[in-house]
Amino acid sequence: MQIRSAEDMVLARHQVRSAAIAAGFSLVEQTKIVTAASELVRNCLVHGGGGSITIEQVSRDARRGVRLTVCDSGPGIADINMALQDGYSTGRGLGYGLGGAKRLVDEFAIESEVGRGTVVTATRWSTQ
Repeated sequence: MQIRSAEDMVLARHQVRSAAIAAGFSLVEQTKIVTAASELVRNCLVHGGGGSITIEQVSRDARRGVRLTVCDSGPGIADINMALQDGYSTGRGLGYGLGGAKRLVDEFAIESEVGRGTVVTATRWSTQ
């Protein structure tokens, strides 16, 4: 789905929660993946000028999970390691969003090129 407005952010959170419920996530697991999605989608909109989120139900062995792929064509991230540090922000925020999202999921990857945009992939696995 496209991320172009605050309304899209709300819709994305609802769709992530629905996917988490369908994957059998507990309430705590649902909250963690929805919070991670909120941070990633907000960054996509605020820093990347909008983009898209793909929400997938995935499985590995007997485990079920939800994978989020958030893409933008914004300015990119010059120093990914610095961007993941708590307290680092290029905007007015507190600088905990990207690192916080990483801590809320089991698998996390960022691909970014300055001037070309950013792709963040985050997967959370159910413990149920």
